[in-house]
Amino acid sequence: MMTGSPQTRDGGTRAAFGALDGVSPARAAIGFYVHVPFCERRCHYCSFNTAPRDDEEVARYLRAVDRELGLLATLPWAGRTAVATIFLGGGTPSLLAPEALAALLERIRAGFSMAPDAEVTVECNPESVSRARLERYRAAGVNRVSLGVQSLDDALLARLGRLHDARRAGAAFAAAREAGFDNVSIDLMYGLPGQDVAAWRRTVDGALAWGPDHVSAYALTLDGGSAWAPGTVPDLPAEEAVVQQYWLLARAAAARGLEHYEISNYARPGRRARHNEIYWRAEEYLAAGPGGSGFIGGVRYGNARPLARYCASLEAGTLPIDSAERLTARQVLGERLMLGLRTSDGVPVGWLDERAADEPALARRLEAWRERGLLTTACGRGRLTEAGFLLSDSLFVELL
Repeated sequence: MMTGSPQTRDGGTRAAFGALDGVSPARAAIGFYVHVPFCERRCHYCSFNTAPRDDEEVARYLRAVDRELGLLATLPWAGRTAVATIFLGGGTPSLLAPEALAALLERIRAGFSMAPDAEVTVECNPESVSRARLERYRAAGVNRVSLGVQSLDDALLARLGRLHDARRAGAAFAAAREAGFDNVSIDLMYGLPGQDVAAWRRTVDGALAWGPDHVSAYALTLDGGSAWAPGTVPDLPAEEAVVQQYWLLARAAAARGLEHYEISNYARPGRRARHNEIYWRAEEYLAAGPGGSGFIGGVRYGNARPLARYCASLEAGTLPIDSAERLTARQVLGERLMLGLRTSDGVPVGWLDERAADEPALARRLEAWRERGLLTTACGRGRLTEAGFLLSDSLFVELL
């Protein structure tokens, strides 16, 4: 797998870095996202950057991502910057053979300084994992598993285009525990077509009974890139029912000792998703893989999304960066506010005051939210309440 890195530290070949040339992180530690695009079948609601699984394409991707990680490792600051988290997302990263995943992680470890307690997460679909595969992932350095459960209603899973059923989801969670993982997260979805509050309750009760360390729960949203086009899916629950489903999970999770620390995320003490917290704190992270998006030194960049174009760029010896922008001070502040207010930690009150200083309408909006009990201020920080979480999108638009 170690195919060799182009020599890019000298002036003659620095063009290989593209938008990252001359950019360095402001912090001593960063996150690292790796996108694995392959899926056995694309779910009907999915708008992520995916590609059909094909052995030749997988092999080409693995060669390309190895080259990309090698190029990133030659950035002047790579060796002195600690990688605090690695997240393999997709797609379905658990389609990677254990030896391929191990080689990928070893490539990162060889090029960067790894934090001794680095969190290493791999997203897994229930039908693609077994105890043996998960044991080998753990031996490769993975210490956190995120299972795409979505529902425990077999009819609904089939309607979503998922390849597992409720039994297989439970077996996958058990396999992760048997493989030695003490940090297992599950993804759930609500607001699904034909899903009433009673059906959602059965999924919540069944999934929480497993004892997950972390739960991510997202209301169904349909984007242009999904097979389910917006406005074409019948039997979607009314907004009132979706709100009921939100509160049902919030209360059930709290009853089981899970902290509601971000709008869509719940965790046992010490089991927050550290990689995602890097996003919510507007901190820095590198990205690899087709469509991967990173943020370093005030520059946000995105890789080419089509797999063929991504691979071709790396085969030509250049990073596959397709877009990049340097954020303005106003953009940085707006994003820090929006992302920070998604969390129970909130943001410094001074940030809110600074953002509203020249906008009387926004200042009035913030004060109205305080009066309604949607936004609280204590110990120098502003935080949304549970009710504020539900209405946050309308505020975030103004903050940006």
